[in-house]
Amino acid sequence: MTTLTTQLDFYRDIKAMLYSARNKAYQAINQTMTQAYWEIGCRIVEQEQQGQARAEYGVMLIKNLSDELSKEFGKGFSVDNLKNMRRFYQCFPKSETASHQFTLSWSHYIFLTRINNTSERSFYEVEANNNHWSLKELKRQFNSGLFERLQLSTQKDKVQQLAAQGQVIETPGDLVKDPYILEFVGLPIQASYSESELEQRLIDKLESFLLELGKGFTFVARQKKITIDEKHFYIDLVFYNRLLKCFVVIDLKIGELKHQDLGQLMMYVNYFDRTEKQQDENPTIGIVLCKDKSKALVEMTLPENNSQLFASQYQTLLPNKEELKALLKEAIDD
Repeated sequence: MTTLTTQLDFYRDIKAMLYSARNKAYQAINQTMTQAYWEIGCRIVEQEQQGQARAEYGVMLIKNLSDELSKEFGKGFSVDNLKNMRRFYQCFPKSETASHQFTLSWSHYIFLTRINNTSERSFYEVEANNNHWSLKELKRQFNSGLFERLQLSTQKDKVQQLAAQGQVIETPGDLVKDPYILEFVGLPIQASYSESELEQRLIDKLESFLLELGKGFTFVARQKKITIDEKHFYIDLVFYNRLLKCFVVIDLKIGELKHQDLGQLMMYVNYFDRTEKQQDENPTIGIVLCKDKSKALVEMTLPENNSQLFASQYQTLLPNKEELKALLKEAIDD
């Protein structure tokens, strides 16, 4: 039996080595080909400029190049794909690419080049790299307006670093978004549902919810029972954030936020700080997720120097990005 087990372990280890080597080879090929596509785009732009940038010259240049490359290299060099390479170079020009490592897939970069705002494009490239987003997840984060939502939720003096560094978690405020987009739970905005149903949907889609919460979150518990003076209370969701080294308790509200909800959240946070938190951990963060809230009520209820309690709205449908941009402009003007 021992010999058989040893042989199985041996086979498994060899297979793991081969899978690892194959993945590294794929990554190296992808990076090399993406760099080649950038250089092709560069040469196309340079050649077009030599042709005095006449539109008809550019059309024929790409058409003839497509015919020539397709004869020798087959698929992958259609007119549309060559235009993608040209746009790729134009979005990541030489001045920005001297030390640029193209580590995402070609499909990622095609999508990124369709983002016109350079700061927004840079943000999504950084976040996709840092968080190993699939193309599907990249599209989902873009469609949910993550860049605009973080700008709305981030202190003004830190907004500029979003483009260069992505989301940086240094304080509790950096961790919180407003709003959160929960379209993956499948609850239409007009539907009638209970807090327990929303909670169950979030648990069922826990991986998606963790991605929406952001960096460093791990799941701890749902309906966490706590007892105070022989009375039992149940915290909807409890997480731990590895970056801030603290617990994060989340309370779900399907209607308009009331001041009692913030008082209850404060009790949950105090309980965790006094009974669960270790000496080397930071203070607990509390977030109440609600369908609607009054900014004035939140500001009046929470302490002036608050850094632990947050009230954020959630949406069960993807937002209109133009509406988010309008809100962002309004916030900047204020």
